[in-house]
Amino acid sequence: MKKIINTAQTVVRELCEGMVSAYPALLSWDEKYNIISRRERNPEKVVLISGGGSGHEPAHGGFVGRGMLDAAVCGDVFASPSIMQVYNGIVRNASKKGVLLIIKNYTGDMMNFGGGADMAVEDDGINVEKVCVNDDVAIDSVPDRRGVAGTVFVHKIAGALAEEGADLPRVKAVAQKVIDNVRSMGFALEPCTVPAKGEPTFSLGEKEIEMGIGIHGEAGVVRQTLGTAGEIADKIMDKIIADLPFKDGDEVALLVNGMGGTPLQELFILNKEARRVLDGKGIKIYRTMTGNYMTSIDMVGASLTLLRLDDELKKLLDAPADTAAWIKCG
Repeated sequence: MKKIINTAQTVVRELCEGMVSAYPALLSWDEKYNIISRRERNPEKVVLISGGGSGHEPAHGGFVGRGMLDAAVCGDVFASPSIMQVYNGIVRNASKKGVLLIIKNYTGDMMNFGGGADMAVEDDGINVEKVCVNDDVAIDSVPDRRGVAGTVFVHKIAGALAEEGADLPRVKAVAQKVIDNVRSMGFALEPCTVPAKGEPTFSLGEKEIEMGIGIHGEAGVVRQTLGTAGEIADKIMDKIIADLPFKDGDEVALLVNGMGGTPLQELFILNKEARRVLDGKGIKIYRTMTGNYMTSIDMVGASLTLLRLDDELKKLLDAPADTAAWIKCG
């Protein structure tokens, strides 16, 4: 294993420290609980908190800032933060307008964010609401679908409405609206390597590809022979488009998301092919985002996300945001 780290045990603490020290005017860091928060807080807005296991950078700390998240709670690599981490993230960032937790649909995240929210409500009287992101169409059973790269659209759009001063029910409603209209699917050409383990999370032959991977280093739902960029885009886009379904005349945002180890050269080629599919079906592309948003450490692969838009979602997607990652990627 070759990685630019000091020890496997200090990766998360040191990545948090490094991120915050790179953006000291923007971010602050609670070292005890590994919480990245806005440096300047606004007590007159709904607070948005997300997070989960580390290893998905720039998510989640990279999306903390004006117009997006107020805080990100950082667990160990691919492991949910504890209930106490989440609880402290809530009580240390809460405002009088309440807190919305944006949770990806994984068992640990759902349990620990839920437990932290219950403590904050019962012990501190904080008004806390939750939404669950489950945009991964690789899983057929909707209740079991994982939250993947579409989560970034929830951060952005709900964050923009919160920044306008909307109340908690409205912010939660627009977050749920995004969840209801966003779909994603990913693939891997090579697995990732978790620092504490020191070896790949699965193995692939030279010409094999995993379709339907998650963001925690897990293998996909089906293994197949590697095809061209166009063939990959056809398969993934057909699955995504059929699921909502997206239809002729819809207007969408397209996210071409790298998994951490894929060159931009290849992501741009994948973008071209995804756009070809959408053009052929009469689906209009309002905005395209290409780059690393929700990664799986150093996995070689990508995911595609479509968000169906209306005038409200377009306005909020286009609203200003000032975070470490959105400036560079958005």
